Amino acid sequence: MSKAFTRETDESADDEEHPSAQPLPPGLKNYITPAGYRRLKDELDQLWKEERPALVKTITWAASNGDRSENGDYIYGKKRLREIDRRIRFLSKRLDNAVVVDPAQRADCDQVFFGATVTVSGQDGEERTYSIVGVDEADAGRGLISWVSPLARALLKAREDDVVMLRIPGGVEELVVVLVAYRTISFDD
Repeated sequence: MSKAFTRETDESADDEEHPSAQPLPPGLKNYITPAGYRRLKDELDQLWKEERPALVKTITWAASNGDRSENGDYIYGKKRLREIDRRIRFLSKRLDNAVVVDPAQRADCDQVFFGATVTVSGQDGEERTYSIVGVDEADAGRGLISWVSPLARALLKAREDDVVMLRIPGGVEELVVVLVAYRTISFDD
């Protein structure tokens, strides 16, 4: 069979959204902090201005070597180029639909909204602190939770000393809101 009538397996994934990205529920805005926006913009710029042009040079060089069917540099380069282009499309869409909200501008608010850093106390008395951020910024290990997550949804509109109910697989957990603060959220370690 001629190669003209075959299809590489990863081409079918070209139009899919980035696999690790949390999809936004339909009709909701893509809220994001300034630091999160800057991080996505920096990644887009790095891919578009540095990594992609260097890869195109490599692919061009590999294509000039002749037989492309057994040329590892060419085959890997084309695959990697599709991955980069897919990520560029994804980042461009996310940034175009982003609504940047600076938590530091809401400094005098005592109610939980997007960008709040909330300290809660569980039934065990242990205090945990979470910052409510955009879906592209979430990192639960660092205490950054997406504003569409169940925990953030339970906390939204609560005030200090309020008790919120969080549905968990084992039932319901009561959380007491200890502190609500608005400050600049940074992703630098």
